[in-house]
Amino acid sequence: MLWVLLTAVPTSRAAKNEIIWQPCEITLNGEKVTADCATLTVPENRQNPTARQISLPVMRIRATGSNPAEPIFYLTGGPDLSNMKFRPPAALLAKHDVVLVGYRGVDGSVKLDCPEVVTAIKGQNRDLFSAESQAGMAAAIANCGQRLRQEGVDLDGYTVLEVVEDMETARQALGYGRIHLLSESYGTRIAQLYAWRYPDSLFRSAMVSVNPPGRFVWEAEMIDAQLRQYADLYAQDETRQRTPDLAETIRQVNANMPDHWLFFPINPGKVKATTFVLLFHRQTAAQVFDAYLAAAEGDASGLALMSLAYDFVFPQMFVWGDLLAKGYSADFEAQRDYSQLAAPDGIMGSPIAQLTWPGAAGWETAVIPEIYRQAQPSDVETLLISGSVDFATPSRYATEELLPYLTNGRQIILAEMGHVSDVMTLQPEAAAHLLATFYDTGDVDDSLFQYMPMSFAVKMSFPQIAKMIVGAIGLIIPATAVGLWLLARRIRKKEGRDT
Repeated sequence: MLWVLLTAVPTSRAAKNEIIWQPCEITLNGEKVTADCATLTVPENRQNPTARQISLPVMRIRATGSNPAEPIFYLTGGPDLSNMKFRPPAALLAKHDVVLVGYRGVDGSVKLDCPEVVTAIKGQNRDLFSAESQAGMAAAIANCGQRLRQEGVDLDGYTVLEVVEDMETARQALGYGRIHLLSESYGTRIAQLYAWRYPDSLFRSAMVSVNPPGRFVWEAEMIDAQLRQYADLYAQDETRQRTPDLAETIRQVNANMPDHWLFFPINPGKVKATTFVLLFHRQTAAQVFDAYLAAAEGDASGLALMSLAYDFVFPQMFVWGDLLAKGYSADFEAQRDYSQLAAPDGIMGSPIAQLTWPGAAGWETAVIPEIYRQAQPSDVETLLISGSVDFATPSRYATEELLPYLTNGRQIILAEMGHVSDVMTLQPEAAAHLLATFYDTGDVDDSLFQYMPMSFAVKMSFPQIAKMIVGAIGLIIPATAVGLWLLARRIRKKEGRDT
C-alpha cells in the first residue's frame, strides 16, 4: 500500500529537546581541534503519536572569531551519505559556527542497510540490465523493506521531510534564531524544503550542485545532451583529435561492446554504470573518454577494468535503504513506467536510474505531499552554484526549474566544472571566498575563480592500469608456482626423513 503524507508535520516536540554537549576531537585543516558533540532524540515518525524515539548525532564546530554571526547548518549529498564528515574551510569559521546534524537512516541509532540489494546489484547472466537482473533487483528492494519493517523500523518515517524536521528540531534545541544553510547535491533538496517550510528560520542559503524536485531520476535525454556538450569541448581541443565526434564514438562502442578482454569479462551494463558515476567530475570523465577512444581503436582493456571495478565499488557505495527511502519519498511516480528509461538509439541510457527505479515500487512507503514535489516560491536569499558539465545535477535544471521561483535568488555557473568536488576543491580559496562573502554580506563575489578549460589528457589511463594488473598477475602466478614447488619439495623431504 502506498501511504501519502497529507498533513503538516508537527514540531511541538522540538522545544522539549535538550542538547548536552560533550567535547570531541576532530581534525580540521590538518590540526586536532576540539568540537562540541551531542545526541539529539527525535520521533522516528512524526505522523505517528506513539512513534518510538531515535537518536541522531550533532556536532558544532565553533567559530574562530569573536562575536560570531548566524550559524551555518551543513547538508551533505547522497542520499545515503553521512552528514557528519564535513570539515569547513577557515573562511567560514571566521564568523560562523558550523553545525552538523546526522541524517536519519544513515547516522545515529537506525541505519537502513540492505544486504539484499548489495547482492542483487551485481546482476545476473553477465547482463546488468537483463530481465533476470531487473527481477532480482526488484525482489531485493521489496525484501529489504519487508525485513526492516519486521525488525521494527517504521519506514514511513524516513522521508526527506522528516530530515527537514530534524534540522528544525536541532535549531530550536540549540537556541539559535535564524541560520544559514550550506547544502550540496541531495542536500540542496533538503534546503529547498526547509526554505519552503521554515522561511522565518532562515537567513541565507547556498546550494552547491542543485537538485530541483523530480530530479532524483536521471533522464537519458539529458545524459546524451551532456555527452554532446563534452563532444563539442573535445572538438575544440586540437591536441587530442582521436575522433571527429566523441559522442558518436561512445554510442558506437556501447552498441558494439566486446564481451571480454583477454580473460576478463566485460559486462556492458556495468561499464555504463561505472562510466556514468565517473562522468560526475572532469578528471575522471577524461579517463572515461580515453577508455572509450581506446576501445574504438581496438583496445578494450579500459572497459574491462571499469566492468571489474563495478563489483568492487557499487555494492558498497550506498546505504541502499536510505537511498531508496529518500528518493522514493521525494520523486517516485506510481504512474510512470520506469522500465522505459533508456531510448534504444541513445548514447548511454540512464544506467543508475535503470538499476534502481524499475524496482522501486516494491519499497512501498510514504511519499511527501504533492505541494513539496514541485518548486515553490521563496523569498529566502539563495545562491545556486553549478558546474556547467555536471552530470549528477545539470545546471540547466537549476536555471529553468528552480531559479524562477526564487525572488532573491542568484545562480553562478562555473565553466567546464562538474559535480560538488569540482566546485569545492579545484579552486578551494575561490569557493570559500564566494560562500563566506555571501553569508557575511549577501553579495555574490566569484571574482577569485579562474577559467580552467577542460583537459582531456590523462596521467594514468584505464588501459594502462588494466595492463599493469595483468602484468602483476603474470608475476604472481609464477611466484606462486615456485612457492608451491618449494613447499612441496620440503614436504617430500620431511616425509623422506620421517620414514
